[in-house]
Amino acid sequence: MAKITAKQVKELRDRTGAGMMDSKNALVKADGSIEKAIDILRENGVAKAAKKSGRIAAEGLAEYAIDGNTAAVVEVNSETDFVSSNDKFIKLVNDITKAILAAKPANVKEALKAPLADGTIQDAITNLTAVVGEKITLRRFDIITKNDDEVFGAYKHNGGAIVSVVTMKGGNEKAARNIAMHVAAINPEYLNKDSVPAADLKRQTDVFTKETENEGKPAKIVPKIVKGRVNKYLSEICLVDQPYVKDSDKTVAEYAKSKNGEVVAYTRYEVGEGIEKKQEDFATEVKEQMK
Repeated sequence: MAKITAKQVKELRDRTGAGMMDSKNALVKADGSIEKAIDILRENGVAKAAKKSGRIAAEGLAEYAIDGNTAAVVEVNSETDFVSSNDKFIKLVNDITKAILAAKPANVKEALKAPLADGTIQDAITNLTAVVGEKITLRRFDIITKNDDEVFGAYKHNGGAIVSVVTMKGGNEKAARNIAMHVAAINPEYLNKDSVPAADLKRQTDVFTKETENEGKPAKIVPKIVKGRVNKYLSEICLVDQPYVKDSDKTVAEYAKSKNGEVVAYTRYEVGEGIEKKQEDFATEVKEQMK
């Protein structure tokens, strides 16, 4: 049996809103697995939903650049927000983004060799590191391409805490940007239902089935209830099925259609995703700004 720590119990409580003993008992049954414990809590009706584990631990900026049918989204990290708000750091991130857009490297290692000013991206990072006294890192980037009948819409929140780029077939740049703002605010997990991995869908279906059975529902109506819960779950995690944040009477797909468009892709960067630190609720900030 795995040893259950107070840290695990706290994380489970934070993600599910369940009580201390419920969380601890679920972790014991799950042999210490947070994800399995979440399923156990949900099956027993203790937790109706679980927040994604989004612990964030790096400072820095995300940025985007667009040139015709190509866009680049980049994240550069620093150790403190003092440096990330420095004008020289901001310029470096802008320059790196444009350099990556021009060079279209295959990976970070290749990107660091891309030309920038009188040297390379790596040279520019090394030079600024020497000036500010902090480690600066090119963490990740994406190169996005589109067809001539498609448009990009981009949004940057809080100077670069979140950057999102949406590709829309048809429509217009303003509509695509509005959807990019939605992506920044809501943080969808998938584009549409077809994008959800089969294993994830099966797991959720199994959880909803056990949850419904544990509620004592008649066996003959369990499949119908489960189907409804699965569809609701998918509408919460899939971009095109989510209620559009600026008009909840429409889904994102319906909003796009009203602008003669269809969302075909999106990219969202939040600085420091997946690295532990105090989490700022940027998504809520975006929602407030959109009201």
